[in-house]
Amino acid sequence: MPLSMNREVFITCAVTGSGGTQDMSPHVPRSPEAIAASAIEAAKAGAAVVHCHVRDPETGAPARDPALYREVTERIRDASVDVVLNLTAGMGGDLLFDGTETMNRMSQRSDMAGATERVHHVVECRPEICTLDCGTMNFAEADYVMVNTPGMLRDMAKRMTDAGVRIEIEAFDTGHLWFAKRLVEEGVIPDPVLVQLCMGVPWGAPDDLNTFMAMVNNVPKDWHWSAFSIGRNEMPYVAASVLAGGNVRVGLEDNLYLEKGVLATNAQLVDRAVTIIENMGARVISPAEVRAKLKLEKRAPS
Repeated sequence: MPLSMNREVFITCAVTGSGGTQDMSPHVPRSPEAIAASAIEAAKAGAAVVHCHVRDPETGAPARDPALYREVTERIRDASVDVVLNLTAGMGGDLLFDGTETMNRMSQRSDMAGATERVHHVVECRPEICTLDCGTMNFAEADYVMVNTPGMLRDMAKRMTDAGVRIEIEAFDTGHLWFAKRLVEEGVIPDPVLVQLCMGVPWGAPDDLNTFMAMVNNVPKDWHWSAFSIGRNEMPYVAASVLAGGNVRVGLEDNLYLEKGVLATNAQLVDRAVTIIENMGARVISPAEVRAKLKLEKRAPS
């Protein structure tokens, strides 16, 4: 398909993630206070949306404690800078095994939760956006399976929609987009539809441009979309996404470096993305413009 560059771009900053990066950079925030502060600095740098996970404040290990999410949410909402809040709902589906001869039982290291528990923090905190990982896939990190069955996804999506939260589809491969289209057709995911194309995450869609354009070409014309790649290709994908007609995501969840050997902050990554976007002749849009585009409503916690 012919490229149609996006000239009105919003930036999402993925602030901390749930990967094992907590000891790889001093800039990866751990506590709710640090996560919120980093999100606020990213917003000041130009991010219209902040995508937040939470971590154990002491160890930095990924967590899904609703109290931690509530503190992050309240700190960001109480800040003087405006930003659209996007909370992950990807936790609680991590299936691990203790070797290849014990496949009849999951490891105690697994983190498997029911739909109510997986979206509890979303229903309680009522962010404007939350994520829905639309498929099951192998993850290279820790040799685990991210489990998202069709029934689980339908259940979670209904709870998110009933809470008044806009769903951001997370698509790690074309099959995830295929199933997301089915959820939209069924009315489980309402309009306007938002999708994040997640490139280069082992073992999902690789981030070569042919695969990227296959993903882009599978996004319906009336959907809103963003894309990112991890590691050294984070910034090239800012340009690629804008050129292909999408929005962009950067942040320490996806990449720790500003350049080779130079550890970045979230604000620095956002600032670099702003420079790329504006040098391409596009404009970075505000949180208010994103709310109007995606029909979002900023709410207080329940």
